[in-house]
Amino acid sequence: MNKTINYILSLAFITLFLNACKEETIDPGKTPDNATELITTLKVILTDSATSAKTEFIFRDKDGEGGNAPERFDTIKVSAGKVYSCELLFLDESKAETDTISNEIIEEANEHLIYFDPKNVSMNIQITDKDGNNLPLGLFSKWRNLSSGNGFLEIVLKHQPGVKDGSRDKGETDASVSFRIEIL
Repeated sequence: MNKTINYILSLAFITLFLNACKEETIDPGKTPDNATELITTLKVILTDSATSAKTEFIFRDKDGEGGNAPERFDTIKVSAGKVYSCELLFLDESKAETDTISNEIIEEANEHLIYFDPKNVSMNIQITDKDGNNLPLGLFSKWRNLSSGNGFLEIVLKHQPGVKDGSRDKGETDASVSFRIEIL
């Protein structure tokens, strides 16, 4: 009987050991859950509500935070008194094929919040898209009540798994870009 118990315990230990040492295989085309994405580019696409004219403003830093200075860092220029629809596009352009991180933000909308923080400029930004819990997401917004002036517009992407309630202070910051903004 002791031989049988020792055999079962040995088999259980070996199985546990092999499972603990087993390497996780990851499909190269798929990112593991909760992995941090590299965001190299943020495109701010504004559409004038009166004329439907589109303008794109870009922040691009292909080597990511630190390292070299951004390759492109536009100043957002808009007209006072106009209303704009805004679409944000988060990208990873560090590889041969661009990865659209915005698609993953949409897939995990209940875990993400994008907010806008204007500094030294008068503007009202209303987030127009929602997640599955009817909380703001932020990939789409309306910009109104623009008064002439110069300042900054910080755009922040927060990752809030399990804690999203619409507030800005929870979760981790996945990206933060502070654009210069000129309202003419």
